[in-house]
Amino acid sequence: MSELFGTLSDGTPVHRWTLERSGVRVRVLSYGGIVQSVEVPDRQGRTGAVVLGFEELEGYLAHPEPYLGALVGRYANRIAGARFTLDGRTCALPANNGPNALHGGERGFDKRVWDVEPVAHGLRLSRVSPHGEEGFPGRLEVTATYTLDASGALHLAYEAVTDAPTVVNLTNHSYFDLAGTGHAGGHELRLAASRYTPVDGDLIPTGELADVTRTRFDFRTARTIGSGYDHNFVLDKGVSAAPVEVAELYDPASGRVLTVATTEPGLQLYTADHLGAPFSPGAGVALETQHFPDSPNRPEFPSTVLRPGEVYRSETVYGFSVR
Repeated sequence: MSELFGTLSDGTPVHRWTLERSGVRVRVLSYGGIVQSVEVPDRQGRTGAVVLGFEELEGYLAHPEPYLGALVGRYANRIAGARFTLDGRTCALPANNGPNALHGGERGFDKRVWDVEPVAHGLRLSRVSPHGEEGFPGRLEVTATYTLDASGALHLAYEAVTDAPTVVNLTNHSYFDLAGTGHAGGHELRLAASRYTPVDGDLIPTGELADVTRTRFDFRTARTIGSGYDHNFVLDKGVSAAPVEVAELYDPASGRVLTVATTEPGLQLYTADHLGAPFSPGAGVALETQHFPDSPNRPEFPSTVLRPGEVYRSETVYGFSVR
């Protein structure tokens, strides 16, 4: 089901699509590929919203920086110095996060209107990112397929092809609040990651893959998250051809459980300590499946380079249950 959600200043319409299956309701916007809302029952069977979002398009336009629920690209997370070198050519990007490039630049995929068509139990979003958009080389054809399976799990599957060497790293930037109260501080996290990537003062990885043992980064056994995280975790499974479960988020109050399965080698845990109005700090938890930050400048990290004739593929599955 689709409906008009709003209109941009240039007259472009933005539509909202609703998916519903097995007691899960998801609403998706053509603007930014945004997952506007996810509604699931708690242990008492009461349905509630579990991701942060705005009720009107104006909210997303007025508050773009949290990237609420957005499809982020061409490159999710940070690229140091807003530049990288590929095949001997230096590519300069907009510096929209201090000296660095963040989440695709000043007008990344999160601020574009996508073409949307229905598919079985979901939607296929598509757009062409022209050569040079936000400084990235190559004409990139992108599709993102959002579907609900028979259990009500939300599948996000991305594909891309290019006509010139480029870098690609796509993710979804939903903030989860399983309690539905506007504060996720009591959530418990289990994460299958024995290492993480320490960062400098600009949140750029130092290159070290540090052991989490006896540190606040050890979530291999479930525990309350707390605050102060905006870090990439190195998933033990590495890159995989099919999604593998890597994380579980649990809210003891409501009983809601979120599981995360992915093909990606990393996961950015962001506790939203700097989330601005109208939301309070810590209102949600972002679990961004991804390749590592600054990989284009770190040849020792898993590669994010995409070349002509290759197909970029990435898939993440968010499962919902109670206990």
